[in-house]
Amino acid sequence: MLDENGTDVLTRRSFLGKGTVALAAAAGLPITAAAQQTPDKSGDSHSGVNETQPGPKNPALDQAEPDSVYPPETDAGGQPPFKYPFSFSHKRIEAGGWTRQVTVRDFPISKKMAGVEMRLIRGGIRELHWHVGAEWAIMTAGSARITAVDQRGRAFVEDVHEGDLWIFPGGIPHSIQGLEPDGCQFLLVFDDGNFNEFETFLLTDWLHHTPREVLAKNFNTSASTFDNVPRRELFIFARDLPRPLEEERKQVYAETVAVPNSFAFLASKMEPTKTTAGGSVKIVDRANFPATNIAAAIVTLKPGGLRELHWHPNEDEWQYYIKGTGRMTVFAAGGHARTMDFHEGDVGYIERSKPHYIENLGDTDLVFAEVFPAPEYQDISLGEWLAHTPSRLVEQHIGTGEEFLRGIAKKEAVIAPE
Repeated sequence: MLDENGTDVLTRRSFLGKGTVALAAAAGLPITAAAQQTPDKSGDSHSGVNETQPGPKNPALDQAEPDSVYPPETDAGGQPPFKYPFSFSHKRIEAGGWTRQVTVRDFPISKKMAGVEMRLIRGGIRELHWHVGAEWAIMTAGSARITAVDQRGRAFVEDVHEGDLWIFPGGIPHSIQGLEPDGCQFLLVFDDGNFNEFETFLLTDWLHHTPREVLAKNFNTSASTFDNVPRRELFIFARDLPRPLEEERKQVYAETVAVPNSFAFLASKMEPTKTTAGGSVKIVDRANFPATNIAAAIVTLKPGGLRELHWHPNEDEWQYYIKGTGRMTVFAAGGHARTMDFHEGDVGYIERSKPHYIENLGDTDLVFAEVFPAPEYQDISLGEWLAHTPSRLVEQHIGTGEEFLRGIAKKEAVIAPE
C-alpha cells in the first residue's frame, strides 16, 4: 500500500507477510521461525498470526459474516452497523399465524422506518385495524385478501399474490387474510422508526373498551348486540376463508364506490423498469402507483451482478433481502466505510445521501427491496455523475485518463454489468 507520498507502507494484513522476517531479525529470532508465521501468499488465507482467533469464537456466524470477520482493507473508521436480521426479533405466535418486527428500538440507525414480517395461515386474519403511519407491503409468499375503506367511505377489496405490493395510508382502516392453498407471508414497512405492531388501533380492542350502552346508542340497537365482543384483542386469528372476490366486491360497492386509486399494485405482472446482463430493477413510486407515498425499487442481481455505486439524495433507504446472499459497503463522510454481508430476511439501512453498492457474491439470484419514506424514487449514480462532468476535471481528480471517462455511459447503469 502507498501512502500520500507514494511510499510503500505496511498494512494490517501485509504486516506479517512483508515484515515478519525483518522484524524477527531485529528481535534476534531465527529466520525459520519468522517464516513459519508468514501467511500463505497464494491467496488471502487469513492465516497470519495477527488474524487468528485462538480464543472463543462463533464459527457459524463468522462463516456467514466474512466481511465483518475479515473486512476489506478499504473499510475504515467507526461506521456503525447498518444491518439487523429479522431472525433476532421476537416472534409473536397466534392461532392464525405469527409476526415479528424490527424498529428503531432494535436497530438504532433506522430512525425513519420500521419493518414487520407476518405469516397468515389459510384463513388467518390480521384483524381490522389502522395506525398513524403509512403501511407499504410486499407479498413474499402465497396469496391474501386485503380490504380497506378510505376517509370518504369508499371501499377497496383485492387479492394479492407473491411479488405484489400494497399501500395503506396512515389512518386508513384495513385487514389482511390468508388465502388458499397455504396462506401467505409478507413484509410491511412503515414510515416511522418508532412504529409498534403490537400497539395498533384494533377493532375488537376499541369495542371492548367502549361502554356497551354507548355502542348501543351509536348503532341504535340494544346493548345485548355486543355481548359477544371479545374480551381481548384478536390480533391474528383463524376463521373461514372469505367469499369469492367478486361477491365481496359486489357487497361492499353496493352503497358506495371503489377508491379512486387502488391501494394494491400488481408488481408481479410488471415488466422491469430496466434490465441488464447483471439483473433487473422494478421502480414503483407515485408515478406508476398513484396511491402511494412510499417509493420502492425491487432489485434482482444475477450471480456476480452489482447494484452500481450510487446514493439517494431525498431520503433514507430501508432494505429487505428476499432471496440470496450479497454484501454492501456504505461510505460515510470523513473517510469512514464499512462492508457487511446480507442474507435472506436481513434488514439494511442507509442514511440519506450516503453512497453504497450491493454485490451478489452467491451462485443464485439476489433479490431485495429498497424502500423510501417519500413518494418519488431518486438516486444519483457515480457513473452518471462522472459522465456528465468535464472529463479533464474528473481526470485531474482520479487519474484514470480521459479516454476511460469519455467511455462511461451517459445514463446510469443501475445494475452492472450492462
